[in-house]
Amino acid sequence: MTLLTVGLNHNTAPLSVRETAAFPPEQFNSALDDFLRLPHVEEGAILSTCNRTELYAVTDAPGDAHLRDWLCAQRGLSSADMAKHFYVYRDRDTVRHSLRVAAGLDSMILGEPQILGQMKTAYRSARAARGAGPLLTRLFEHSFAVAKQIRTETNIGANPVSVAYAGVSLARQIFADLGTTCAMFIGAGETIDLAARYLAETGVRRMVFANRSLDRAQALATRYHGYAIALADVPAHLAEADMVISSTAAPGYLVHFSQLKAAVKQRRRKPMFVLDLAVPRDIDPAAGELEDIYLYSVDDLQSVIDDNKASRQQAAQLADGMLDPRIEEYIDWLDSRQATDTIKILRQRAQASQDDVLNKARQRLARGEPVDDVLEFIGRTLTNKLMHAPSATLRKARGAQQQELLSGARTLFQIEDAFDHTDDPDHSL
Repeated sequence: MTLLTVGLNHNTAPLSVRETAAFPPEQFNSALDDFLRLPHVEEGAILSTCNRTELYAVTDAPGDAHLRDWLCAQRGLSSADMAKHFYVYRDRDTVRHSLRVAAGLDSMILGEPQILGQMKTAYRSARAARGAGPLLTRLFEHSFAVAKQIRTETNIGANPVSVAYAGVSLARQIFADLGTTCAMFIGAGETIDLAARYLAETGVRRMVFANRSLDRAQALATRYHGYAIALADVPAHLAEADMVISSTAAPGYLVHFSQLKAAVKQRRRKPMFVLDLAVPRDIDPAAGELEDIYLYSVDDLQSVIDDNKASRQQAAQLADGMLDPRIEEYIDWLDSRQATDTIKILRQRAQASQDDVLNKARQRLARGEPVDDVLEFIGRTLTNKLMHAPSATLRKARGAQQQELLSGARTLFQIEDAFDHTDDPDHSL
């Protein structure tokens, strides 16, 4: 059996490909059921997020094409076009990859914690569908334990490393309860998407998305259960917003001093957090002089982010160094399990041979054959049955394979090498 991972992520595929490859929530369960019905897939799980889609499988198939072809067929993608985007890991490399993903070491944002929760969801789904057998169950649970150890013993998740996350962290310092706030997002790019995702995870009550293209604003509004407005409608909605986060490529200010002044007046001095992540700026910097307006630009966050990135990189190096012994733990468990399974099969075969020989021996005794003859029959027949398969395999083997089998047989059966006795005077050819 092979422990196999086939997938793509932010390092191997652009957003347009990742979006197409991801499984929509309403299709996920049926896709997982279909995946588990694939020939040669003994165990299976699917991890699907905005930044990665991965198939985990325990399989007896010789390659990985059956997994890649299935994923492409499910998502309506061309196998030939997708080949350059896929990565494949087997056995030990699958274990390393799983541990790195769970710990946030393989994420777009180094050390981000969301992926751990997403992996746990994928594991629960696999268990519910009876796809997580002993090997994947052990792999996922081991990955979660290692991720916890890394987060406890390093600073991998201690500090924000993106302007979006840093800005959201700052907002959390201003508002005691983000669950009662309304956030307005101006723009529809990756930074805005990331900020919206972070705020959604904190439970922000309402989200308003404004963009020059209303369709793109509506796409984000649908994703995060908010509502979309045209860019021209921003001034009319500013007073609703406790937070305004803007990141566009506009050449001039989109929100002016007078508009924010009017909004503050309508809000009756309730504080407003304004985060301008655009370069050039979207928000008139003069608005920072207004009382109850907390205005921050990307420059206000950048030095903190740079320091935090360096800190996380150091933590990531430390975390990677912690992986090898934890990988070996899983491999040792897997080897032990395989040895146990093999011993069990050998004992079952030996028992079957014994039962067969004893049955025939009883029949001989019933016919009146001498006991000594029957005992000799038992010994000779059992010996032949037990030795036939290994003897035939050793005789058929050639070259290096034969030497490897012979070495293994001598170790397994604790046989002294006959060739070590050439100086024995009683040894004869």
